[in-house]
Amino acid sequence: MGNNLIHIGFGNTVNADKLISIVNPDASPIKRLVQVAKEEGRAIDATQGRRTKAVLIMENGMVVLSALLPETITGRAQTGSEVVNES
Repeated sequence: MGNNLIHIGFGNTVNADKLISIVNPDASPIKRLVQVAKEEGRAIDATQGRRTKAVLIMENGMVVLSALLPETITGRAQTGSEVVNES
C-alpha cells in the first residue's frame, strides 16, 4: 500500500491518507488551535515565511500550515492532481 502525497506548496507534501481536515485559518477557534499546537510542538510551518492561508489537521494531532488556499489543496486531493503515489 503506497502513500498518497498531496503537494501543499514550496515542495512540501502531506500524506492524504492521514489528513482529517483542511480549514481556513481566519476563524478564532482555528487561531487558538494553531497557537496551542505551536506551544505544544505539534505545528509544522510549511509556508516558507508567507501568510498562512490553510491549516491542515492530521489524524495524529499534528497541525500543518500552508500558504496555499484551502480550495487549492482540496481540489488537488479530490482530483488526484499534484498527488504523488509512492510505493
